[in-house]
Order: sequence, then C-alpha cells, then structure tokens
Amino acid sequence: MSKIDLDLSRNEDHYKLLIHRVQHRLDQIKLGGGQKKLDKIREEGRLTARERIEYLADKDRPVFEVGAFAGFEMYEEHGGCPAGGVIVSIAYVKGRQCIIVANDATVKAGAWFPITGKKNLRAQEIAMENRLPIIYLVDSAGVFLPMQDEIFPDKEHFGRIFRNNARLSSMGIPQIAAIMGSCVAGGAYLPIMSDEALIVDQSGSIFLAGPYLVKAAIGEDADKETLGGAKTQSEISGICDYKSKNDKDCLDTIKDLVDKFGKFEQAGFDRIAPAAPKEAEEDLLQYIPESSSRPYKTVEILKRLVDDSKLTYYKEGYGKTIICAYARIDGWAVGIVANNREVVKTAKGEMQFGGVIYSDSADKAARFIMNCNQKRVPLVFLHDVTGFMVGTRSEHGGIIKDGAKMVNAVANSTVPKFSVIMGNSYGAGNYAMCGKAYDPRLIVAWPNARIAVMGGEQAAQVLMQIQISTLKSKGEELGKEDEKRLFDAIKNRYDQQTSPFYAAARLWVDAIIDPRETRRFLSMGIEAANNAPIEKFNVGVFQV
Repeated sequence: MSKIDLDLSRNEDHYKLLIHRVQHRLDQIKLGGGQKKLDKIREEGRLTARERIEYLADKDRPVFEVGAFAGFEMYEEHGGCPAGGVIVSIAYVKGRQCIIVANDATVKAGAWFPITGKKNLRAQEIAMENRLPIIYLVDSAGVFLPMQDEIFPDKEHFGRIFRNNARLSSMGIPQIAAIMGSCVAGGAYLPIMSDEALIVDQSGSIFLAGPYLVKAAIGEDADKETLGGAKTQSEISGICDYKSKNDKDCLDTIKDLVDKFGKFEQAGFDRIAPAAPKEAEEDLLQYIPESSSRPYKTVEILKRLVDDSKLTYYKEGYGKTIICAYARIDGWAVGIVANNREVVKTAKGEMQFGGVIYSDSADKAARFIMNCNQKRVPLVFLHDVTGFMVGTRSEHGGIIKDGAKMVNAVANSTVPKFSVIMGNSYGAGNYAMCGKAYDPRLIVAWPNARIAVMGGEQAAQVLMQIQISTLKSKGEELGKEDEKRLFDAIKNRYDQQTSPFYAAARLWVDAIIDPRETRRFLSMGIEAANNAPIEKFNVGVFQV
C-alpha cells in the first residue's frame, strides 16, 4: 500500500471514530429525561415526543432534526436539558414539508430553559424564511422558574414566540397546535394564537393558571379537567377546534388538515433530474485530513458532493484560495463558495496558504455571490478557513477593503444561503463564509469542525503572553514549567469552546452531520427555500 493510500485509510478511520462519537452522544440525548420517564409516558397510553414526530412524518421521506445537541452539557446544576427539552424537525407530512416542534415532557415536564426558547425561535425563523407550515405538539409545564430571568422578559426570550405566532399568521403561513399534555400560563397563548388547535381528551389541558395557583389567587377549588381539560376547552369555551381520543387520533387529524393545504408561490430555483456523483460519496471521509492543519485538495471533496462530479469553475486561475463554481446537488442548481485548502501558486509566482482568504480571493467571491443573486442561484458555503491574510503586504494591498466587499455581498444576498462547516471557521473568515450571523437558511457542522476567533494554539499563545506581561509589570516571573502549565490550561479551555458540540449546544449550528449526509441535507434545505419567493438583490455601498 502506498503512502497516499495509507493516508487516505488513516483519514477515514479517524473520521469514522468522530462520527461514532457524535452518534453515541445523540443516542444518549434521545433518551431525554431518562428511560424510566419514557416508559411512564408509554404506560399512560401516550406517545413520547420523538414517537409523535415519527408517527406524524411520512415514512418514505427524510427527516432533518434541528438542534439535537441544543443544551448539551449545559444547565448541569439543574440536571441538564437534553435537546433543549424540545424536538424540532423539518419533515414531510402528507408530502408537504413542515416544521414540527414537540415538547419533551420527560425533561423537567417540558419546562422552558433559555435554550428551549432560543430553539423554538429558531424553528419559527426557519418557518418564516422558507414559508413552511409549522406544527406544535404542546406538552409543557411552562417556564423553568429557577431561570425565569433568563427566559421571560427580553426581546429574544419566551414572549417573542407569541409575537412570531402573530407574524406567521399575518404572512399566511399555516400553524397547527396540538395540546397533548400540559399547557399552562403564558405558554397557553402559543396554541391559541395558532390557526387551529387540537386537544387530546384526558391528557391535554390548557389554562392560564393551574388548580394550585387558582386556589392561592382567588380561593376557588377546581380540578385540572374542569379548569381546562378537553371537554371544557372544546365544548364550553370553544378555545380548541378539535377534540381527539388519544395521541394517534390527534396526529391523524393533523395529517388530514395538512393534506388540504394549498400551495404557495415558489421562488423558481432550477432543478433537473438528480444524478449521483461520479466519484464515490463513500470515499469522502478519506479526503478530510486527520489534522486540521494539514493541506488537502478541497476539489476532491466537492467532486463527491455534486451531481455527476461536475463543476463549472468561475475565475479558476484567479484568487485560488477560494473555489467558486456552479454545480448541481440532487438536481438543484447551486453556486458553491469553498475555501481551497491547497497551498497554491499565483500567476506572479507567489505562494498562498490554503484556507486563508487573500484580496484576490475575496474579490472573486464577492463578484460570484453577486452573480448568483442576479441569476437566482442558491449559494452553498463550505468553510475551512483560518481567516483573512495579515501582514504588511496584505494591508498595503487593501485586504480590509476587499474583505469588506465580500462580507457586504454575503450580508445583502437575497438568494438562500446554506453553510457547511467542514473544518476550521475562524475570525472574520467565518463572517465572510456566511457564518450564523449572516442568516444562512440552515447551517451545519461536520464532526471535525472548529468555530472561534482563532485556533486554540494561537489563542493560547496570545492569552499567555498577555498574562506573562501582566505578571512582569507586577515584578513577578514565570518559570518554563509554569508557562507550559498555563499554556496547556488556556489551550484546553479554548479547544473545548471551539468544538462542534459546544457550538451545537448553543445553536450556533443547526446540527452536526455525517459528511456523507451533506447532499441530502442541502437538497432538503433548497426544497424548503423554494417555497418562499426572494427579494430583489441590492448591494450596499462599498469601496471598489
């Protein structure tokens, strides 16, 4: 076996271990609040949150879960919050793409942590941007009171969800809510601000104040069913539109309702019959190096992602540290902006580092992004970027100006943008390559992804030098061993904060995916985006 073959095999083995780690953690997350709580729900004749989504979704179509790692290793002092206590999926119901939001009652009775609110807002954002119907499967005890100050009053907190209910309705985006368990206090507004509401008999209940609070507030004795059960809210108050016998009856009714939806005007993105890549998708893992600092041929990865492995390169010989190309993914026409990780030579004979954005690369990418907007071609950004080039030569060449040009084009782009972080995503390079702050319709990470201002090694060096200088100013000195301990401590902390799990826990990315699932993810995303007509592209003022 040649050295190249050994390297490819080693890369694949390393990456399969990373994927196994992701899957193992997902398996734990899917247990929610634990096996005992899941079993208790089933003993009551009810479905769990994940079982409800599985029953509702079309069996022969893919499902993309958003935010499965939300809350990962957060709130441990409160017992944790697996998946943020709410399951969010883009799925097909009766052939129609929908957002499904299901509270997980096994996690603190479905209570809302800060990350729960953020995840619900993300689900509504996806629905708004892509004009996707949204289905809420409500089973929640309301705000997690020990953290109420972090979930209740601010603009991006709990109340924003009801504001979005109203906005979705005004946009003509259907919302269906099923009360399948508890629905109390302010949370009661979510289903009733939806277009239609269902309630499950003997398990669903909805009221502004539960029996204990009613007793404390006005001295009245009332049981849960009388106060806000299915009979009360569907036959007396008329709040709910449909009363269901059980979970499956409720979900069957939702299927019937979705089956009658009309169609929206579409954006009109071009699609032809899909074609598999000529280069085997299974070999993709071989081309992602074990070390994030090693150069590699990005084009080999692209050939395993696009239809027929065919790419039409834009300015192929110019700005070589960014690849811009037209291609198709599962039949959809796309414009690809990818960081080239090869060390390249310019026409002037100068060497450029792979993964770094130079002035010529930024200029090329900005022009390509504008062209894709002009032609209504969705954009796919593939990150493995360490940032913009620094130093005297770059500053004199106007790197800030050219970088700003690219950021401007990304910020003002109106065609849907999708981001895949396939390696490093550092500093302003993250912004230029359409990081979370630049409104990608969906953003995912591969298991080796790193997101930060800079790499752990560089950050540790900078922070250590600052601390050493501070100590010296006080007349203190550090020995070599102390310096190494300090460096290692800083680097370990920084590495933890740059991991894909850390990012996914905070919803900086929507998911961590197996690279071999990238085509399916992008195809689902573009199909969703095609439901929403796009606005005219207007680029802002920038220095040319």
